[in-house]
Amino acid sequence: MSELTFEQMLEESLKTIHTGEVVEGTVIDVKPEEIILNIGYKSDGVLTRNEYTNEPNVDLTTVAKPGDTMEVKVLKVNDGEGQVILTYKRLAADRGNKRIEEAFNSKEVLTAKVAQVLEGGLSVIVDEVRIFIPASLVSDAYEKDLTKYAGQEIQFVISEYNPKRRRYIGDRKQLLVAEKAEQQRKLLESIQVGDVVDGVVKNVTDFGAFIDIGGADGLLHISEMSWGRVENPKKVFKVGDKVKTFIKDISGTKIALSLKFDDANPWKNAEEKYAAGNEVTGKVARMTDFGAFIELEPGVDALLHVSQISKEHIEKPADILKVGDEVTAKVVDFNSEDKKISLSIKALLAPEAEEEETKEAEEEDADVVSVDIDAVIAAEDAKEDASEEN
Repeated sequence: MSELTFEQMLEESLKTIHTGEVVEGTVIDVKPEEIILNIGYKSDGVLTRNEYTNEPNVDLTTVAKPGDTMEVKVLKVNDGEGQVILTYKRLAADRGNKRIEEAFNSKEVLTAKVAQVLEGGLSVIVDEVRIFIPASLVSDAYEKDLTKYAGQEIQFVISEYNPKRRRYIGDRKQLLVAEKAEQQRKLLESIQVGDVVDGVVKNVTDFGAFIDIGGADGLLHISEMSWGRVENPKKVFKVGDKVKTFIKDISGTKIALSLKFDDANPWKNAEEKYAAGNEVTGKVARMTDFGAFIELEPGVDALLHVSQISKEHIEKPADILKVGDEVTAKVVDFNSEDKKISLSIKALLAPEAEEEETKEAEEEDADVVSVDIDAVIAAEDAKEDASEEN
């Protein structure tokens, strides 16, 4: 019986390995781009950075050190230079596929860091399985720029699992929608009409602003933004502004907000300030053929009829006045119920004949104090809208 050489005995003591086999190795050397492992075979195994993880530019010296043990999969027994090529990420992906399948079936919420921001969405990696989250499923609102998600940890569920095509789709949107629905439910249970709430402007339109009041959005209509006249909400608010409002109405899930707080109502003490006979000063806010509307303060307009502008006869207010002019006049009528005030400049120009002038004015222009200011303003708005459309 012949004796075995040392080399033969050493070779027989080493195990045999096959492509695709899972083996355990001990780290004997680590470089930034590769890990060398003793796998109990005649050749050491080489694990490159590309076969360690899908994440780009990982320094392997930060994830392994000599003496560590790890399970790997054999890619090639001999790469042509006598080295065994190993993979860790493919073994992890095999196991990760099972993990993703279980998460898909159970609707489990997964958490992962965004590995890449792509043109059409986000890429995340779970147990070395790359999952794509389309832009339409990243948020519950349209987002043109997704770069803010780079490197962030996000939560999502698996909405599509197709291992044959290696197609794994994540959905973050449905989590946000469900979360907001729950927040809205809790908010609606806790608020009531009249409550003062803090909010943040989310969106501004031509007709109002949508305010996030902590779980739901409320609409602050243009007519509720001020006791005065607001021409354009976009000149008053911008996205991100903090606003304190009160709840005017709740209808189902619709919440109407208002900034017209009662203690700031300019008509509250108007009866005393603008009593008949008082002299007042204001600015011309708008004009019609029959008179000019004078803003005495935000939210309080008075009508200066054409017949009360001057002692001399004038055809229309624009012959003498223009928007923005400051006007001093006398209050000749105050109607608290209808919130209507009538003014006269003529009454100040001839005080010695005030009674006679007033009587003549009443006979000549009996409709001075009966003009429906709200109707006139609405008619003027309609004219402006029609001219803008044309």
